Amino acid sequence: MTSIGIIGAGNIGEAFARALVRNGIAATISNSRGPDSLADLVREIGPTITAGTRDEAASKDIVLVAVNWSKLPAALKGLPDFSGRIVIDANNPIEGPLFKPAELHGRLSSEVFTGLVPGARVVKAFNHLQPHLLSGDPAAEGGRRVLFYSGDDARAKAEVGALIERLGFFGVDLGPLSVGGSLVQFPGGPLPAHNFVRFG
Repeated sequence: MTSIGIIGAGNIGEAFARALVRNGIAATISNSRGPDSLADLVREIGPTITAGTRDEAASKDIVLVAVNWSKLPAALKGLPDFSGRIVIDANNPIEGPLFKPAELHGRLSSEVFTGLVPGARVVKAFNHLQPHLLSGDPAAEGGRRVLFYSGDDARAKAEVGALIERLGFFGVDLGPLSVGGSLVQFPGGPLPAHNFVRFG
């Protein structure tokens, strides 16, 4: 059974955890303040989510990272090489609370992120949908809500695509990070914040 870790317990990390719980999938969630600070949250989210340390979450087969952009380097610093495990980049290059675009010096945010997770097979996913839609019922108006994903490793994408399907969404592969990463990057890409539904 594939194990799942979540680094970051903000809006996206929590919404992803709720989607997992809805489908009976276990995961370990972490934040910068330690497991004790998450006790109330995991109790409220549901029985399949446990609080852990950052290192515990990072040791899983699939690790979703959703952290405030300016805090990403600190959140990932010092972790062991990911040794080919899958890391989902669910981050957006914006600085809260004013939603100011981060300075990327002409690079895609996924390029910057990949440099922070050595050895990882990075898949961009779960960043473009509003959190309440990610945590809610993926069945919508007679169809299934769409989740986009992209990456440079076909097997890693296939595993994330299978997880998306298991959560009840309709996954759409946008190709390599150089293409898909730009399409779903917020701000800048054309796809974030739109609620796409696939019929048939």
